Amino acid sequence: MVDIAFHPLHTKTPATPREWIGRFVLGMAAETLFLMALGSATRVMNAGLACPDWPLCYGELIPQKQMNFQVFLEWFHRLTASSMGLFAIALVGLCWWYRRELPKWAPWTAGLALALVVFQGVLGGLTVTELLRFDIVTAHLATALLFFVTLLSMGLGLRAYTGTGTAGKLPWIACIAAVFVFIQSILGALVGSRWAVHQCLGGSQLCTVMNSHLIGVVPATIATITLVGMAYRTPALNPPLRRLAHLAGSLVVLQIGVGIATLKLRLQVEPLTVSHQAIGALLLGTLVAFTVLGLRDRHQISAILPTADPAHPMTTPQAT
Repeated sequence: MVDIAFHPLHTKTPATPREWIGRFVLGMAAETLFLMALGSATRVMNAGLACPDWPLCYGELIPQKQMNFQVFLEWFHRLTASSMGLFAIALVGLCWWYRRELPKWAPWTAGLALALVVFQGVLGGLTVTELLRFDIVTAHLATALLFFVTLLSMGLGLRAYTGTGTAGKLPWIACIAAVFVFIQSILGALVGSRWAVHQCLGGSQLCTVMNSHLIGVVPATIATITLVGMAYRTPALNPPLRRLAHLAGSLVVLQIGVGIATLKLRLQVEPLTVSHQAIGALLLGTLVAFTVLGLRDRHQISAILPTADPAHPMTTPQAT
């Protein structure tokens, strides 16, 4: 007689370190996206100097007497950023502890993420001590985007993925589009940190800064739409890649619409301005995700058929 207590009919295979660390990293990436939106809200609500000192706020960990909406925004932004620093330290520890079960690049990528978040913290302090100097504020966002991209790439690199070998040149097009969107995001941060829209429309000053952001829409949009069109024309494209391409196309159209509305309203509607930056970061993440998974698609088929054309696979590779 079989003892079913020791032979369950339905068992769930425990997640490997690679799988749960990958989920942890993607969770960090999602929190970083929220943190950037929170930072944008802090800026547009003129709360960047609501806490006049750093790293404490009015010399306290929790400024109860001075607490109002603006102080809360700045304080909560710092609190969330601090938690991200702790997560980054934990990630480095986990990757080195389980380094034999992870790809060789994982511990080094985790170290890069930690270096970026430390540098981000330094820039965060300088934004306060230097009274929101525009170049430091812009560098603050640029570092946050690099941190976000690093986490997203690492998380997707650790997750299981079964390629079909049909991506062809699409990952490189997605990479080019991601670079254009990143540059456009930096230009947008420069416009916001210098209040270029208000100064250009109100006194014809800093119009070059504003116009550079408007012109930057063109290459970013063309590259993204090219990716969408080529993905549509690629037969048997892996469904995750096809969904990412559709998402990128939807986001770029939405971003242009929100950008026009933001400009027409002269940045007077704060939720619209925050949404504009958040959608831009999400678009960047979508393009980076397509790049990472697309390169894995090419790599898998190349590993099985070194002499085959990735655009015309003869077999389906296994998940790695």
